[in-house]
Amino acid sequence: MGITVGFDLDMTLIDPRPGMVAVMNALGVESGLPLDGEFFAANLGPPLDASLRGFGAPEERIPELVTRFRAMYPETVVPVTVALPGAAEALHAVREAGGRTVVVTGKYAPNAKLHLDALGLEVDVLVGELWSTEKAAALTEHGARVYVGDHLGDVRGALAAGAVPVGVTTGPCTKAELLAEGADVVFDSLTEFPGWFSSFAELP
Repeated sequence: MGITVGFDLDMTLIDPRPGMVAVMNALGVESGLPLDGEFFAANLGPPLDASLRGFGAPEERIPELVTRFRAMYPETVVPVTVALPGAAEALHAVREAGGRTVVVTGKYAPNAKLHLDALGLEVDVLVGELWSTEKAAALTEHGARVYVGDHLGDVRGALAAGAVPVGVTTGPCTKAELLAEGADVVFDSLTEFPGWFSSFAELP
């Protein structure tokens, strides 16, 4: 039986930063709030509501801002997002070995699916709106033995699920930070994943 591997989405499989800058800045103009798209895009990972609070958005406005962000997202972000190097190959490597792929992301699942469909990235399961150790529930439910991500929160989620944490430095965290958090191995990009996985899959 093959191995189930979990993957984060933003800055692990895809790079949505240009669109993220645009949608957050547009939301700031529309709402009259000091929302910083550049900062937001450079620090992807935490939930949207937490990011909005960090920009000083009033608590009572958070629900409406989240709803509006999600509505603006498909036309603003999806068309300008690209797959990161090695993303398709990493997913393919798991399938070729008879395994399953599970994307567990903090992103709103319908918008995450738009990205996967637009870029032709085929996965077996998609679970959205989970962050850091919250991801452990989905990883455990789907039997993931490995979880790949770019953020310290992804390492924490993998460890909480008893999965092997694999880091990539395509996001905001450095190799040293990911290793210090507990990652077993850290890659510069997913292009290194298939070679590692072929050896890992042969382990008892």
